[in-house]
Amino acid sequence: MVPARNSERRVNLGAGYALAFTDSPPEKNHVRVIERGDRSLRVPAGVLMQRSPGKKLVLIIGLVALAAAGVGVWRHETGGKEAPKSLNGKQASAGTPVTTAVAQRGEIDLSLKIIGRAEAYSTVNVRSRVSGQLDTLAFTPGTHVKKGDLLARVDPRPLKAALDEAQGKVASDEAQLAKAEADLGRYQNMLGKGFVSRADFDLYKANLGVARAALVSDRAAARAAQTQLDFTTISAPFDGVTGAPLAYPGATLTADTTDIVVLNQVDPIRIAFAIPEDSLAAVRNNARRGALPVQAKIPGDTGGPLKGELEFIDNAVDVTTGTIVLKARFANADGRLTAGQFAEVTLPTTRLTDAVSIPVIALQSSSAGTFVFVVKADKAVEQRPITTGAATADRVVVDKGLQAGERVVTEGQLLLVDGARVR
Repeated sequence: MVPARNSERRVNLGAGYALAFTDSPPEKNHVRVIERGDRSLRVPAGVLMQRSPGKKLVLIIGLVALAAAGVGVWRHETGGKEAPKSLNGKQASAGTPVTTAVAQRGEIDLSLKIIGRAEAYSTVNVRSRVSGQLDTLAFTPGTHVKKGDLLARVDPRPLKAALDEAQGKVASDEAQLAKAEADLGRYQNMLGKGFVSRADFDLYKANLGVARAALVSDRAAARAAQTQLDFTTISAPFDGVTGAPLAYPGATLTADTTDIVVLNQVDPIRIAFAIPEDSLAAVRNNARRGALPVQAKIPGDTGGPLKGELEFIDNAVDVTTGTIVLKARFANADGRLTAGQFAEVTLPTTRLTDAVSIPVIALQSSSAGTFVFVVKADKAVEQRPITTGAATADRVVVDKGLQAGERVVTEGQLLLVDGARVR
């Protein structure tokens, strides 16, 4: 600790600091700040204006304590070294680091962003085409199946018996037809020799016709029985995803009535969405140039946007909402979209030509309006007000205040003022 001097009074401030003051020359009207025992600082006391000695002491203690704390913090931050040079020196002359982009002139596609809902490209309630008892479920619920894969089987035994009966009748008819043909052949020879009458011959000829007709009829019945038997095997009509079973083995099915499972075709898949009727004309005009691309972003999905094309425009506007339904088709081989899921759809509406545009992130706002920082040739920035027009997700059209080829700041604007230098 710095030794006390004659006629000197000290006040301990704590944290290694103390005050020393005296009325004796040469330190009269001064206060010494003693720092951690080996340094001191003389502070003029003439700045104290209070008349009361008690108040003077309190103010001294407060001011010096703040000063001492500030000195301590500064020394902690700088390690006791000299402070760096002001930004007015070389460091400031280097300029503020920023990111820039060039205003571009050209075509820009405007678009609508709408929330849509995915729907199966095709959906069917799988049912049995014959009545009977459900014998087997051959699919795993919620899995993909291919066209023709077995889904279920109805007990085939009753229909197999019916087929056997029909085939038996066909065999009998074939035998009867052969006999009728043989009889007619014999009677035709005898008719030529005069051994039988024309009436007997005509009777056998008619019998042959009846046998032929019976065979045709029973063959058709046998084919129908075979078809009914084939219907006991229920297959997937297209590639798709199965839902939960709606009937289980042992249940009695009614032909074309009882649902077994719902099958959804999800590759490709559609997204249905509605647009305002005043945007319909622009969409139609854009679609006349060819397939209209559509993008979809799935909430929570980390992949990029899905790319598809507009496939359907409804034939009427909903008078209650003033909107019209559109549908876009998307490839979905990876199964990212599920029927019923929401998605954000981006639909191009209008193509502007010869438009000056800049990135949206270049825009800044103030009480005076929208402005950008324009980087001039000398690397100084100009805070310039602009008038903006239509915008896309990442670019905005500049109607007034900016020329194509000028460079604007897109990152680092918060550190800039008009005239600041950048690098």
